[in-house]
Amino acid sequence: MAIASVSKRLQCGLRRFRREQRGAAAVEFALVITLLTIPVLNVVDLAQYAWDRMQVDNAAQMAVQAAWATCKLAGNLPATPNTYANCTGMPAAVTMALQSTSLGANVTLTSTTENYYCINTTTNALVTVGNFPSSKPANCGAVGSNKDTPGDYVVITASYTFTPIFKAVSIANALPSPITRTAWTRLG
Repeated sequence: MAIASVSKRLQCGLRRFRREQRGAAAVEFALVITLLTIPVLNVVDLAQYAWDRMQVDNAAQMAVQAAWATCKLAGNLPATPNTYANCTGMPAAVTMALQSTSLGANVTLTSTTENYYCINTTTNALVTVGNFPSSKPANCGAVGSNKDTPGDYVVITASYTFTPIFKAVSIANALPSPITRTAWTRLG
């Protein structure tokens, strides 16, 4: 009799347990939140990567604008051959502009080059027609336009090493790092 009583109580308890729904929402919520955690963490890392890339773009653009303002407006061209003899303020101005974004000193100057470029009349792309410290070519005949004059361009490349916030679960680990961006400006 004692075994039958325990068996009935157990069956009655199991029936009540199956009918009970008060904790079902909490269990479902726990399962769903577990599945959504990793995608949310990835969204955070991808958004941070996009923001950092925009900041590096901005830093490179501000650096070439600083080179233009420092050298072009002062009439100190060419700007970069050898020791910056024609435009002594350019390195400091470029570095200050490069590091003026929210990334600060973490953005580094990868390269600064100055060359003479012409537009290729066939491809509409800029083509190098003279390298510093050589003298400026008389025209753009090398790329098919004897009437055009080569432009003096400064090209600055900036980089920043990106580190995901959630390294263990982030697909941002697969994105290129360091982030490297290049900006151009015509000085003359």
